[in-house]
Amino acid sequence: MHKSRIEWCEYTLNTVTGCRHGCPYCFASQMTRRFSGNISWNKAQTDKYTVRDGLYTLREPFLDENGQEVVYPFGFEPTLHEYCTDTLKEIKMERNVFVGSMADLFGGWVPDEWILFTLGVCAKYPQHRYMFLTKNPKRYGKMQTFLPGGDHYWYGTTVTTEEEQDRIWELPEGRHHFVSVEPILEKITLSIRNLESLDWIIVGAETGRRKGKVIPEKEWIDELVWEAENYKTPVFMKDSLIPIVGEANMKREFPPALAKKVFSKKTMNRLYATCTECGKKYRRSEMVSLYARVGRSGPMKTICTMCRHCYTNWVSYHKLNGYVDELYGGIEDEEEKLPEDGGRGQDT
Repeated sequence: MHKSRIEWCEYTLNTVTGCRHGCPYCFASQMTRRFSGNISWNKAQTDKYTVRDGLYTLREPFLDENGQEVVYPFGFEPTLHEYCTDTLKEIKMERNVFVGSMADLFGGWVPDEWILFTLGVCAKYPQHRYMFLTKNPKRYGKMQTFLPGGDHYWYGTTVTTEEEQDRIWELPEGRHHFVSVEPILEKITLSIRNLESLDWIIVGAETGRRKGKVIPEKEWIDELVWEAENYKTPVFMKDSLIPIVGEANMKREFPPALAKKVFSKKTMNRLYATCTECGKKYRRSEMVSLYARVGRSGPMKTICTMCRHCYTNWVSYHKLNGYVDELYGGIEDEEEKLPEDGGRGQDT
């Protein structure tokens, strides 16, 4: 379990890593090269793993000759990390979890047992919302009986070209569906049938420095957004599209079931405060805190916290307008300081 830099999820869970699709634009295969160590030496340590038909199984974290953990000891070869059964336990608040960001969990080479193992790990922590993504959605149908439903399980497929949108037809019945159009490699016109079946559309451009890298045209993005808006389907545009469409045109929408947040009372007290002037509650990130200290070396103490409206009136009343910009620098953003786990522990 790791805090994610992927914009549309908060954490990733990789009980299985590695893939055999061989996509030239794959970021995951590039990343594993940085964290594989000496693969030849790793494979020589046959007492640390089992392998069958090129599929590796690790029952414990793999350590190198210096005792340091190697995350991907076999590179991008399919690997089951059996020791990952409790990596979710430290995250108490519900979160959006992308399962298999470094693999295709439903790839044709993945044993059923690996998929069932992963679903079992998810089932142990039902407070989270799990998102699965594959380029082989037919596998969903073959395992339909075992796939949980409801708002906490989302099944998606990747579409990068017009031809690949047929994959959307293979998404499992009676479940939440989404499509990841990343990287978008050409103009894609989603069919009415596909649009009616989707709960969410994610769009992104190819990243990295690959020779032959495709830079999407703004028209391609506009077409998808227009289609989605007609069917009231939320669209999440990844930051890789900012140079294409501009920040002002970015849409970062979530389906209602994925957008809601549930915080503990302790966390709510840290996120919100009461305005000293009007008595209403606001997010601390939207408020201004004024500080004071006695003497040059005395500790800074918060003397009051105001909403921006009351703060503006207060500044005007005390004729401090010339210092508005400086005083706004004292805004206290507690949300940025808040640990991702809500202050209840660290993730593994």
